[in-house]
Amino acid sequence: MSSLAEISSDFLKSAQHQIQQDLKLALDSFSVPEPLREAIYHAVMLGGKRVRPALCYAVGGLRNDNLKWAAIRRAAVAVELIHCYSLVHDDLPCMDNDSLRRGQPTCHVAFGEDTALLAGDVLQSMAYEVLTSQLFNQSVSEVSDRIVLQQTRILATASSKMVNGQMLDLQAEGIHVNQEHLEKIHHNKTGALISAAITLAAVTIFESSAIEMTKLREFGQAIGLAFQVQDDILDIVAETSVLGKTAGKDVQVEKSTYPALMGLEEAKVYANTLHQRALEALAYFGKDADQLHQITQFLLKRES
Repeated sequence: MSSLAEISSDFLKSAQHQIQQDLKLALDSFSVPEPLREAIYHAVMLGGKRVRPALCYAVGGLRNDNLKWAAIRRAAVAVELIHCYSLVHDDLPCMDNDSLRRGQPTCHVAFGEDTALLAGDVLQSMAYEVLTSQLFNQSVSEVSDRIVLQQTRILATASSKMVNGQMLDLQAEGIHVNQEHLEKIHHNKTGALISAAITLAAVTIFESSAIEMTKLREFGQAIGLAFQVQDDILDIVAETSVLGKTAGKDVQVEKSTYPALMGLEEAKVYANTLHQRALEALAYFGKDADQLHQITQFLLKRES
C-alpha cells in the first residue's frame, strides 16, 4: 500500500499490513541498547487492532492527495507508538498490574519493571522524532512546517489528556461515579488519542476552520467514547483467549465502567447510540468516507 489510491476494499487488513511495515522501518531507524531494544519490539510489534493508524489512513483517503501520504504515514506511526507506550505503562504493577497483553506476557513480565518503564519512556520520545522527521518522504515538497507544528501540538495535547484520564480512572476505582464523570475519564483516557489520530491526518488536507474538520471532530468524539463502552462490555462478555488480555479485570479491581453504571444491556444500547452519532457525522462526506465506515462497523462488532 504505497499510496492512498492503493488502499484495498479490505481496508483494515491492508491498514494493519501497512502499519506493521512502517512501525518496523521506524523502530529499525533508532539505535537502542539491549535489552531495551527487544522490549520495545515486544511492546510494538506483537500486533493489535491498529485502529488509530487505520483512522489516519482513512481520513487521508477522504482526499486522494499522494503528496501528503508520507506525513499521514508518519502520523500513523507516531500515534501508534504513543498508544503502545501507554499500554506498557498501564500494565505495570503500580497501575493495572496486568500480566497479559495481545495474548503475550506484558512487557514488565517479560523484561522486568525497570526495562518496561524505560521502553514506555523511549517510545513516547520516538513518536515525536518520527512525526517531525522526513521518514517515508519521497518528494521535495510535502507538508509545511506549520502543519508539522500543528501535528506535534495535537499529539502532545492528546498524550497529556490520556495521562490525565488514567489518573481519573485510578481515582474512580472502588467508588460510584455518575455518567458525566465517567465520560470525562474516557474522553481523556481513550477518546483523546483516537480523536488525535483523526485530526493528525485531517490537518494535512483540510484547513482548521473547514466544515470537514468540525465533522471529523464530531466523529472522533463519538467513536472514541463508543470504543471505550464496547471495551467495557467485552471485559464482561468475552473470553481471555479472545481478548488477548485478562477478561473480567474491571470487575476484579472495581473499575468504574459503563456496564457497572447502567447495566450490560443499557451499555450495549449506548454503544449503538454513539455509533449512530459517528455515522451521522460521516454522512457529510458521502461515499468518500467508506473506509471510516468500515472502521466504525468493525468497532461496533469487534470481539476483542
